[in-house]
Amino acid sequence: MKKQGYPRVEINLDYLKHNVEYVVGKCAEKGIEVAGVIKGTTGIPQCVKQFADGGVKYIASSRLEQLQDAKDFGIEKPLMLIRIPMLSEIEDVVRLTELSLNSEMEVLEALNAEAGKQGKKHKVILMADLGDLREGFWDKEEMTEAAVKVEKELEHLELAGVGTNVGCYGSILATEEKLDELVAVAEQIEGRIGRQLELISGGATSSFMRVIDGDIPERVNFLRIGEGILLARDLELFYGYDMSEMHQDVYTLKAEVIEVKDKPSHPVGEIAVDAFGHTPEYVDRGIRRRALLAIGKVDYGSIDEIFPQDEGVEILGASSDHTILDIEDAKRDFKVGDIVSFGINYASVVYVTNCRNVQIVYV
Repeated sequence: MKKQGYPRVEINLDYLKHNVEYVVGKCAEKGIEVAGVIKGTTGIPQCVKQFADGGVKYIASSRLEQLQDAKDFGIEKPLMLIRIPMLSEIEDVVRLTELSLNSEMEVLEALNAEAGKQGKKHKVILMADLGDLREGFWDKEEMTEAAVKVEKELEHLELAGVGTNVGCYGSILATEEKLDELVAVAEQIEGRIGRQLELISGGATSSFMRVIDGDIPERVNFLRIGEGILLARDLELFYGYDMSEMHQDVYTLKAEVIEVKDKPSHPVGEIAVDAFGHTPEYVDRGIRRRALLAIGKVDYGSIDEIFPQDEGVEILGASSDHTILDIEDAKRDFKVGDIVSFGINYASVVYVTNCRNVQIVYV
């Protein structure tokens, strides 16, 4: 077994639990329950425990293996699948989860048959596509008819509610008007089935803006939140929200310096393409002090998603397993063996927590 070393990601579990409790509390003020989405942290059980202890209603992921790990770890919260089930995984969906998101009648019928075999009642949320153009019924009449069929014909399913997704593919903003459309769909279905739905699921982290602003439609009572808990960066970075009451440093990436030298800032020779088939632009700034790190794009994804914590350090670029820093103006004198720390965005959290080369350390 590899001894503790670098590269590593340090995860502050206390900070993570604080973020869970904060989001759950803010949503509770509006009568909204939260599904804690664990896929961003690759379903690491120690992180999942913070979601559970922090008060989420469901533990949710798009990956069944992550939900299985949570169950094996002893997490007792009900589990939820937030990606439309594959027909090839129906047995495990029913076995593992209490609730799933759905948009295909063929899948719903398969879930019903499997739930009958397993002697279970499986809850479903029917997804409405309100313009983001990822999953969901586009034809709302078709959606209503599907809801009626689930309610009246699929005896092993429970129609828990309706939901939508915004801001993931089509970049559609989670406005009050957009969520009002979802409520209208829910009420159309309620009129047909003669009862009120348990859940109206108004989206993910982007919909948390409506909670903060206090203008989320009253009947929206369920959100699926991942990034807004794990990092709390996106709403501040892209929309200017003050997220200072939350920890944005739950995850810190650390890597070791393996070379420090003065080198030209512009490649020397005929330029073609890099290891990924791209031709970056290089600025000639003369001879500069550079540091090479033993970590690369395979480990964290993109240099645009990691942020040096040392003043005066600039990321020049990266290959698969090296990252190149300009340290000419750094405030400390870097040497081989030194450790460089980075803040990271959501996309890189997914990479580093899913990479065998990056060790996970809890602090």
